[in-house]
Amino acid sequence: MKFGPSSIFASVLLLITAAAAQEKSRKSHDGSYLPPAAIAALQDIRKENIETHVRFLSHDLLEGRGTGTRGGDIAAQYIAAQFALYGLKPAGDNGTYLQKVPLVGITPGADTRFSLVASADSPGSPAPMDLRMLEDYVVYDQTQQTASDIDAPIVFVGYGIEAPEYSWDDYKGVDVKGKVLLMLVNQPSNDPNLFHGKALTYYGRWTYKYEEAARRGAVGAILIHKTEMASYGWPVVRNSNSDEKAYPQLDGSPRLKAAAWIQLEIARKLASSAGLDLDKMMADAQSRDFRPVQLPVRLSAHITSKVRPFESNNVIAVLPGVGALKDEGVMYTAHYDHLGIRPGMPGDNIYNGAMDNATGCGILLEVARAYSEARQKPRRSVFFASVTAEEQSLLGSEYLGKHPPIPAEKISLDLNYDNVRPLGSPEEVEVSGAERTTFFPFVQRAAEDFRFRIRPAAHPEAGYYYRSDHFSLARVGIPAFSINEGIKFKGHDDAWGLAQDDDFLHHHYHQPSDEYHPGWDWTSDAAMARFGFALGWQAANQSRLIEWKKGDEFDRARH
Repeated sequence: MKFGPSSIFASVLLLITAAAAQEKSRKSHDGSYLPPAAIAALQDIRKENIETHVRFLSHDLLEGRGTGTRGGDIAAQYIAAQFALYGLKPAGDNGTYLQKVPLVGITPGADTRFSLVASADSPGSPAPMDLRMLEDYVVYDQTQQTASDIDAPIVFVGYGIEAPEYSWDDYKGVDVKGKVLLMLVNQPSNDPNLFHGKALTYYGRWTYKYEEAARRGAVGAILIHKTEMASYGWPVVRNSNSDEKAYPQLDGSPRLKAAAWIQLEIARKLASSAGLDLDKMMADAQSRDFRPVQLPVRLSAHITSKVRPFESNNVIAVLPGVGALKDEGVMYTAHYDHLGIRPGMPGDNIYNGAMDNATGCGILLEVARAYSEARQKPRRSVFFASVTAEEQSLLGSEYLGKHPPIPAEKISLDLNYDNVRPLGSPEEVEVSGAERTTFFPFVQRAAEDFRFRIRPAAHPEAGYYYRSDHFSLARVGIPAFSINEGIKFKGHDDAWGLAQDDDFLHHHYHQPSDEYHPGWDWTSDAAMARFGFALGWQAANQSRLIEWKKGDEFDRARH
């Protein structure tokens, strides 16, 4: 039998009640449990409350909740007001719900020029290739200067990865200081035993590639966009990089004068002008024997920027724990920002972000309400953080990870919600990353209680684990993962669920069409809220802190 919301309530309650008859609570191996008060609170989670929050947060009046904009600030104040109404304690700065996140906004100037020119020692090469911003390339100057000039040779460095644990080095000791690096997004995937096969690691993320290029002293890095490798089309790149982009304030770490993407066909023309075949270059980059290739082409660029220092806010509340473990915590996160308004776009230019991520905020708020009204409180404190600037490379959660409300080593778990689409009654959950923690057996048992199958990541090649806010918490050692529905829903087969994924990715992801629509079925969002509530309650009452499994990439940060 497949479960709708009422049958989930009844079944979980039945399981708890039966066990309670034997030991007054359903105890797990270390003594944690879901008492009747927690079941009652879980049972009171209401899908209509989630919908109401989403409808408001994705309204045109909030202008797409852009980072550092009026609409984004309104969203933060709305969430803070809800926390206050629930009676949760402020856990931000100076006794408030707001944690100020210092940022710098960079807007490329209209007079920015980006040209590919032949090197002086390459006579007979084609005329300079002047590229069109947004159509052929996007670029930002991370150095936060109002103007930067670049005249530097271009070096193709394959995937731009150095990963000693995989015996992989695309640089081979070549000095790239002062040069512009041309590289592929994603990672080599022809060997299933390398880089986890097709499952993307952080080495495949564009953020890593920029970071590594800057660490090596490069002045610029140009990523070649290919839809299959990026897991999204050029419109996503264009829309995400067509207006002001936020960066952390300068802290002495190396930055690029040009952090750029170019269209695949532009890369083909670039390779051809150098007498090379891009397809062969990409194939060669799949080998450990690959060595950097300096092209007889230079980047000649004049990059102007409008630079705007500003502050945005994370919104943080806490339900204090009771007893000896109250100084430790469990955290729930969801980002409230989206892309705001794109003034130069014709037609509807408000990026409302209804599913990405007003849904996650709606769930976070409803879970927070359920905790606040529970007649019994957990042993550990429970924190609720709605963070800013996720769409700006996870900057809000990165700041939260570096400035947590309690020390990171005392936070047992972070549960994140991001883009939980209202598609009906789910029969699966995705909890990618949970298997990397000591908490996974509890996740498995909870899934059984809710009659959910645990679905492996539907698109492991997209690397979603490294693309949402739980990753920022993982980087400072906190066991963390996102909760989302799988692809199987009551009354539909897997193909239907995959079709919904594809439709959203190709037609709505980072598009103005990600808007609220009456008639969506919020059963799925309420189910994920209840499942997350049950997991958080378990984590908040365990006698021991959750850990990463030994050898995991984040285990060292935990200790």
